[in-house]
Amino acid sequence: MKAIILLGTLKKEGLSNTEVLSEFFAGFLRQQKIDCTIIKLVNYQILPGTYSNMGSGDDWPQILEQLLTADILLFATPIWWNNQSSEIQKVIERLDELHDEVLAGKPSRLEGKIGGIIITGDSDGAQHIIANLSNFFNAIGLILPPYTTLSVLWEKQAKGTIISREELLQKYEEEYTSTAEKMVKQILEFISKP
Repeated sequence: MKAIILLGTLKKEGLSNTEVLSEFFAGFLRQQKIDCTIIKLVNYQILPGTYSNMGSGDDWPQILEQLLTADILLFATPIWWNNQSSEIQKVIERLDELHDEVLAGKPSRLEGKIGGIIITGDSDGAQHIIANLSNFFNAIGLILPPYTTLSVLWEKQAKGTIISREELLQKYEEEYTSTAEKMVKQILEFISKP
């Protein structure tokens, strides 16, 4: 089984709360022998547009190829102005061509894959993002089982706050281990359903 976490952090360098939470969650997938790859979107040239291939210099086609071969797709995003990051928004826009295929009566190329959502922030906004992404998952055929969202809203994740990777991991391990375990259990349960 293969899982992809599309990491929507805006940070190319330095500590990213969302990246650490994604790595934390990936560990639980790997404990269940699920091959998990984290794709840090900001490190790729994803051109603006609504088609699967926007031409020369576009890295999206190789990312899409990985998504199509995965069983599990997770969107990981920080909260910015009560919404998902611009990197995750680009993913939504670039998957629009797959939605066009559904509107044309074709089966979704993502149909039956299991989805999940990972969110970090320092204030409210997780519910809004979960609603947006759930609606999008539904439109492109991804299954979002119950309890497959992991959101950490903590003031020590605020922009400009100095915190260590160790402090973040300690917080995640102490307070979110049971949530992560339940999320993986739900993913596995829905994958095994016919």
